[in-house]
Amino acid sequence: MKEIIRAKILDAVAKDEKEILEFTKELIAVATENPPGAYYRLCVEKIKNKLSEIGLGHEVIEVPNPVPDGKAETHPRYCILSSFGTGKNTLYFHGHYDVVPASEEGQFHPVVKNGNLYGRGSSDMKSGIAAMIYAVKAIKTSGIDLNGRIGLTIVPDEETGGVRGAKYLADIGVLGKDGIGMLLPEPTSGVIWNANRGAISLRITIKGKPAHVCLHFQGINAFENMHVVVGELLKLKKEVESRTTNYNLKPDQARHSILMMGGQTIGGSNFNTVPGECSFTIDRRINPEEDLEIEKQRLLTLLEELKKNGIDMEIEVLQQGESVGVSKDHPIAQILAGNIMAITGKRPKFEMCPGLLETRFYAKKGMPAFAYGPGLLSVSHGPDEYVSVNNILTCTSIYALTALDVLSNGEKKQP
Repeated sequence: MKEIIRAKILDAVAKDEKEILEFTKELIAVATENPPGAYYRLCVEKIKNKLSEIGLGHEVIEVPNPVPDGKAETHPRYCILSSFGTGKNTLYFHGHYDVVPASEEGQFHPVVKNGNLYGRGSSDMKSGIAAMIYAVKAIKTSGIDLNGRIGLTIVPDEETGGVRGAKYLADIGVLGKDGIGMLLPEPTSGVIWNANRGAISLRITIKGKPAHVCLHFQGINAFENMHVVVGELLKLKKEVESRTTNYNLKPDQARHSILMMGGQTIGGSNFNTVPGECSFTIDRRINPEEDLEIEKQRLLTLLEELKKNGIDMEIEVLQQGESVGVSKDHPIAQILAGNIMAITGKRPKFEMCPGLLETRFYAKKGMPAFAYGPGLLSVSHGPDEYVSVNNILTCTSIYALTALDVLSNGEKKQP
């Protein structure tokens, strides 16, 4: 009986092959660049229409605008919630519809060449959103009763930290309600990400006093004081980057913790003027074995000590997020890996994502969260971003079968 049900799901996906591709192209054609988020509403309408067409109820939550520097944001943000099935236990399919800005003209005109779909967001992650929605459709079309629900959560602003997307839903108590697990269609290049780094990113602005070079003694050189700060941070960097994670990550050099400075550096006004202000960024990436709050406090304590010693500086937190790690032996991890093996013929490896993932919001609630998607990390955000059309269809089947197995097995919510 189980094999008959699985065959029905695979048949439903095969019948929707053209629809899945066309819907992915439709999503790519909407320029949901972040920043600024100008076309979010249009993308949300297309997703809503598809959910309605499939027969899935949905809710759109408009995220309140903050008022930075006394000016309200011009582009609103929207989150979409939907579900299929009955019962309390929920397996979440989570995705984001924002993309990084285009780097080449024409990236929002999707085109298929040699079996690959090209366009901004094709890999990260509009193909994954389409695959998850059509995975739910395949289960619905097959007339299968689940022991629980599939929850669809589709958000904006992942590319800029998720404050007005996933984080907002978490803050209001909506994200991951009654969840027993979460799948995220990030471009994982054929592996399963069962862990990711956390991050604390800062902008440091050193304040000085400008003066003409001939009267340099009347000024305070912010550039020179910045170097004092950087010197102390380099001592911390040496200690931080001696640590490695036990999670799988290649090459071995990538397993080290990270403290990078100068991703963005700004300073001075002219070659003949004492620089009155200099700023630089710090990006601290934290392995799962480390604690975000402890590492954040180490940075802030060092900087506060320098302030006490006479260096005038401002500290701005740009982003922060926890690291996440789930055992590859978790039942949901093994169900996902088994279905990947069944569909592709290859047993997937488990690896740690070197960056920050929205799995962290679910893990914070005690849910096992994993990323596996149709795209390639190596081409995401690049000028020739693409995704294999076959991979989109493959992932649609994998998501549907994984949801079937998890919810028919009656996975219980962890206490």
